Parts: sequence; C-alpha cells; structure tokens
Amino acid sequence: MDTMAALERLCKWRVIFAGWQLGTRLKGDPEADAVRDHREVTILLRAEVTALTGLLLKKGVCTNEELAQAVGEEAELLSADYARRFPGLTATDDGISMKFPEAAETMKGWRP
Repeated sequence: MDTMAALERLCKWRVIFAGWQLGTRLKGDPEADAVRDHREVTILLRAEVTALTGLLLKKGVCTNEELAQAVGEEAELLSADYARRFPGLTATDDGISMKFPEAAETMKGWRP
C-alpha cells in the first residue's frame, strides 16, 4: 500500500466538508481555504490517532478499558481548559451553559 497516496486521497474530502460548512467557494477564498486546511488536519489526525490506538491495543500496550478511562480523563481536562479560555461558558451534558455577564463579555465582537 502507498501510504502517502492513501492519505492524499483521504484528504480530498476536505473540499466536501468545506462546501458543507460554507457553501461552494473557489480556491483562493480566504475563509474557504482556512476551512479546507483545518478539515485536512482534522482528517489526518483522526486517521493517525485511530491507527495508533489500534496498534496500542493490538500489541497489548493497553486495554480497551484503560484507553477509555484515559480518553475520558483527557476529555474532562480539555473541557476545563476551554472553560478557562472562554469565561462564562461551560460544557454540560445538555449543551453549552452560559453565565452572564461573563459569557456576554467573552462573546463581545463575535459575528452573529
């Protein structure tokens, strides 16, 4: 298997995701280019992490339970980091909770 060819083929999906998010845009449109770049990174990251995780489990480096525990812990830490980055906003089981006036100050200047 040609790994680079497979990855390049997989990343073609970035155009579909960008179109889904923004509508059809030409190459060179700054907003669309940024979304395509971000989608490419996300697509590659997913393929790499899934492959690495599969290898760790297959080789017996960790168990499914240990992996699930570690992922859960990382999710909690990242959510707490985001809450610090965006004062007044926290993630809950039902969505994003907003505490005012902190949330309003955090979102000041955001596009409607």
